[in-house]
Amino acid sequence: MCAFLLDQAVPAIATQNTANLMEAVTGLKFSPEEIQTVGERINNLARAFNVREGFTRDDDTLPDRLMTEPLKHGASKGHFISKDDLKQMLDEYYTERGWDMNTGAPWREKLTELGLEYVAEAMIS
Repeated sequence: MCAFLLDQAVPAIATQNTANLMEAVTGLKFSPEEIQTVGERINNLARAFNVREGFTRDDDTLPDRLMTEPLKHGASKGHFISKDDLKQMLDEYYTERGWDMNTGAPWREKLTELGLEYVAEAMIS
């Protein structure tokens, strides 16, 4: 499901909308909190997979154009995302996600919290 298209118009009730859709499709009841956890598990599994395949923080970047060419129109005209801006955004994002600041790998504690101990074990092996 694309959360951007489905839920961004009403973020305050997005998880409830998704829970209702999941119940309609599967017949299983989900709370908004469970939907949030499912999404967090998906993001952490995807990140763990990417780390296993060799992705690092250096791969979390933007196209050069966005980081060097100022915008030509709109409220942000003349601005671009600097390397320092991107570093700060990644630091904040990784901290919020519970990922290692240097590698981008999910912390063992985060994976355990999400019931993904087996993923943490596989990352250590």
